[in-house]
Parts: sequence; C-alpha cells; structure tokens
Amino acid sequence: MNAPGKENEGQPGLVPAALFGLCPGCGARTLFAGVARFAPRCRACGLDFSAFNVGDGPAAFLTLIVGALITALAAALELGAHPPFWVHIVLWVPLTTLLVIWGLRAGKAALLCVEHQRCAGEGRVRDE
Repeated sequence: MNAPGKENEGQPGLVPAALFGLCPGCGARTLFAGVARFAPRCRACGLDFSAFNVGDGPAAFLTLIVGALITALAAALELGAHPPFWVHIVLWVPLTTLLVIWGLRAGKAALLCVEHQRCAGEGRVRDE
C-alpha cells in the first residue's frame, strides 16, 4: 500500500474519488464528461484518462449484484404483499436504473483510481 508522502500529496482516497468522480491526480471533480463516460482528460491537472483501461469489470459485477438485489426485493414484496403487477414496474424499473447508473460510475471511478495509484499497465514479459 502506498504510504502518504510527497508523491500522493493532493490525491483523493479511493472512496471519495469513486463516489464523487474526483480526478485521481489532483482531486478535482473532472473525471466524468457524461453520466458514465470518462472525460478525455482532467481540466485541472491535465491527467489523460484515456490512458487507463477499466474494461467491463464494473458492468459485469454490477449486473450480478444489482440483479440479485432487485430480484430478492421483488420476490420478497410479491410473497409478502401480493401487489398488482404495475407496482412492481413502478418500483423496480426506476430503482434498477438508478442503482446501475450510480454503481457503474462508482465502479469505473474506483478502478481508474486504483490503476492510477498503482501505476498499472499492460502485462510485460521480462527479457532475461
């Protein structure tokens, strides 16, 4: 783990960066240009966000986590209260949408922040 020092000065922690879309380099709120789309670079410090590759990891985990949560909640409501079908639509569609968007932003931001903090890059084979 990186110890606090000169090289990490001004950098936000993982949780604040993920929750608020903070630049992992300077801490400015410049990570996203859209709902879940990264900006090309930080407007404050110039860090190139396109150099990082978070891939589809956040989306895959989010599908499993949100899907299981919503399914369990919908089944519990159905078995406990037997509401009409329209109640399920009114409850679960907006809740699923909000959880997916928020979770995707937080997951992508967290992975980008970790890549930046760990100076992650593509795998390389050592020449011996």
